[in-house]
Amino acid sequence: MSALLSVRGLSAGYGGPPIIEDVSFDVEENEIAVILGPNGAGKSTVLKTIFALTSVTGGAIDFHGTSLVGRKTSTLVTIGISAVPQSRNIFPHLSVDENLDVGTYAAPPADPAATRENVLELFPDLRAKLKQPAGELSGGQRQMVALGRALMCEPKLMLLDEPTAGLSPAYLERIFDLLLDIRKTGVTILLVEQNARQALQIADHGHVLVNGRNFASGTGKALLADENVRRSFLGGAAA
Repeated sequence: MSALLSVRGLSAGYGGPPIIEDVSFDVEENEIAVILGPNGAGKSTVLKTIFALTSVTGGAIDFHGTSLVGRKTSTLVTIGISAVPQSRNIFPHLSVDENLDVGTYAAPPADPAATRENVLELFPDLRAKLKQPAGELSGGQRQMVALGRALMCEPKLMLLDEPTAGLSPAYLERIFDLLLDIRKTGVTILLVEQNARQALQIADHGHVLVNGRNFASGTGKALLADENVRRSFLGGAAA
């Protein structure tokens, strides 16, 4: 069976020298995959390139067998891809309910009320906050709003850039647990994450980048046990 998302020999950047070069990996349907690496490795650039926000200079990106290279960002939600950027991922002056509603604009679900209820079952903390401006919520709750809005279009694939950035340890663990719950609903997840050890503990597969190139790939369990990965990215301690 072919992968849901296949990246082959991908090179891309922002108009100057390429930020990523010859990057390749697959994401299978209904898995959690994580992209890891040091600052400046090109992790977020990979996500932005998949979501048509950079200039592709080489390689291929296929989603369900359809090429994404050359497509406009505005068309990707309609084919089943949603994205949550690291920052500015909510509308702070809109209510939580309005933020969720925005998630239906590009690709309305068949039953918006049922989809909204499914989202609130995943994020019960938001029920009591529906009429509150999203900007007044805690960091962890704002991230739940961002994730919930991305789910309102019923995506097949979610791209998440640093979903735990800046969160308290308690909310960090909560978000990782929620990603497992989202995967159980049939949504495939590709995330960039600096909290490498925790991310690998929930990931089916991980892909490590260094200087914009592939460094290592494997199952989450295998990468946690890999001595080179541990030494370079996990603080050197045994998993």
